[in-house]
Amino acid sequence: MTLCGLAPVFASDARVLVLGSFPGERSLASQQYYAHPQNRFWPTMGAACGFDPRAPYAERLDALRASGVALWDVLGACVRVGSLDSAIVLGSETANDFGTLFERCAGIRGVLFNGQKARQSFARHVVPEEIWEGSGLAFVTLPSTSPAHAAVRRNELAQRWREALGALTRD
Repeated sequence: MTLCGLAPVFASDARVLVLGSFPGERSLASQQYYAHPQNRFWPTMGAACGFDPRAPYAERLDALRASGVALWDVLGACVRVGSLDSAIVLGSETANDFGTLFERCAGIRGVLFNGQKARQSFARHVVPEEIWEGSGLAFVTLPSTSPAHAAVRRNELAQRWREALGALTRD
């Protein structure tokens, strides 16, 4: 069965786009990005953007928008059993419509990939990596916040994300 992802979160003045690969089961069921309680996304973004990661979901989204951050996933649909990126059935992937998002958020300076799978999916299904250099955008792959990739310590993860966001959101 084909799964459909979540709508993008953005304000028209966004300066950076954070991309995951595709929402996990819990995120799809709750219709909330990074809903798994062990995912380190919200604590990491809270530390990087200065908001309470335990705030209600709508407030966290507002804090991202206020920080110039847009949020989405590379894939808009795919076939997968479970939550692991490795379980996505090759050939079933459909990319989200990035052309429209970039038109609506013309001030985006860079894309931050939440892990290698997001980067690989973007290069495979959206824009080939060899074209990135001439695009005028910065593309940065950061350690995944997924509990399946918890090798990077929480404080190092937050520091790396904070540095990347700071470089792209400063005026």
